[in-house]
Amino acid sequence: MSPTSSPQTASQTASQTAAAQTIETHVPARLDRLPWSRWHVRIITALGASWLLDGLQVTLAGSLAGILENKHGLGLTVPQVTASASTYLAGAVIGAILFGWLTDRLGRKRLFLITLATYSLATLASALSWNFFSFAIFRAITGLGIGGEYAAINSAVDELIPGRVRGRVDLVVNATFWGGAAIGSLASLFLLGSPSIPPNVGWRVAFSVGAVLGLGVLMLRLGVPESPRWLMLRGRTDDADRIVKGIEEKVEQHHGQLPPPEGKKLRLHVRHKTPWAAVFRNILKDNRQRSFLALTLMVAQSFFFNSVFFTYGLVVKRFYGVTDQKMPLHLLPFAVGCLFGPILLGRLFDTVGRKPMIAATYGISGLLLIATVVPFALGHLSVRTLDIRFTVIFFVASSAASAAYLTVSEIFPLEIRAFAIAIFYALGTLAGGVGAPIFFGELIASGIRWHIGIGYLVGAALMLLGAICELTIGVEAAGQSLESISKPLQSE
Repeated sequence: MSPTSSPQTASQTASQTAAAQTIETHVPARLDRLPWSRWHVRIITALGASWLLDGLQVTLAGSLAGILENKHGLGLTVPQVTASASTYLAGAVIGAILFGWLTDRLGRKRLFLITLATYSLATLASALSWNFFSFAIFRAITGLGIGGEYAAINSAVDELIPGRVRGRVDLVVNATFWGGAAIGSLASLFLLGSPSIPPNVGWRVAFSVGAVLGLGVLMLRLGVPESPRWLMLRGRTDDADRIVKGIEEKVEQHHGQLPPPEGKKLRLHVRHKTPWAAVFRNILKDNRQRSFLALTLMVAQSFFFNSVFFTYGLVVKRFYGVTDQKMPLHLLPFAVGCLFGPILLGRLFDTVGRKPMIAATYGISGLLLIATVVPFALGHLSVRTLDIRFTVIFFVASSAASAAYLTVSEIFPLEIRAFAIAIFYALGTLAGGVGAPIFFGELIASGIRWHIGIGYLVGAALMLLGAICELTIGVEAAGQSLESISKPLQSE
């Protein structure tokens, strides 16, 4: 009896194991059917603050560029100031890859707490810098935390927000970068211009502001749940259902009974980690056209923003004689323009569609910058006129930059979403961001306007290339669920 029953028992065991490794879930449909609610606002506030902090950091570095050069700062040279910006970006690249990989392995919540803590402590350390080497190291660690934020936060936001409003919400969340930039400009203006605060203290206090804000946001994030979509991949259906049920109960308090989820349940094979072979096969083979699109959009916006924004303070100081105390006044206007661009244009990404809006914002940004190069190089623009032109340019370009992150987070499968964001952010930043401040630092040091104009033309050409790529191979994702845009690797 034993010889005949053993194969049957083994077969039953194998069937039970396979069944245990396969789940059916309505989690994505339940999340996508939710109406916009106060719960969503609280979650977006807690998560979106990461871009506010990044904007604060970039603007502080730009506003303080002048004072870091003199005796009240650290006595840095122009190349050292721009090099410190590059170390920040290099740290962000490393942080994105490291923490992006961990976000897919360990979960969204754990990582967006770790990355924010890293940012806050390193920002505080930046305020205590004593020379170029220490400042560069602390800026690199600050970038490490911010780079990790990009992957963890974009993943969490997209996986918690209903598909029909995901475009505008993602753009507004990314636009909070410019809210931070505006805060940084105002804080710098007060700290550097106040007679009661010595200049050698003001710049240190300015960096400390970022650390304090970071710790405050960390407290808010403790109430943000893990992504139910990530939990379902790991077979933790009870935890995913519990979180979604809690969200539904909060939403029903203000919107009444919710309709049942539509469509069939998603059927998934449980896998606790995605093999590297599957990750790179999807990015380099199965989705290579989407990968090219993602890389092009990321490189274009990274070079465009990092070349201009990190060095604008040095440009207006060198060519227009703007003082350190008045520097924030010239960064504030187009920081405000960048903030309101996605807020006012974001709705169109869900109604008009991704492809036409992404192509339009990339293309218009490039053309407007080209139209600015010649009059700037010929010395025909006053500093106020230059401020206005860049405010208009960045009003449009900020939506384009935000759309690049939106695109990457939508077009790759759930299992590798955070890592894909990290990879293309890193590649885009390495190709278009890390070298841009150093490149422009040398152009500014030359003292020749036409040299800077050529640098601007490179940025404009990259934006036009991004527009062409979006028109030809872009993915229309407006109003669709994440799982329909890119099928999970573990789905049947």
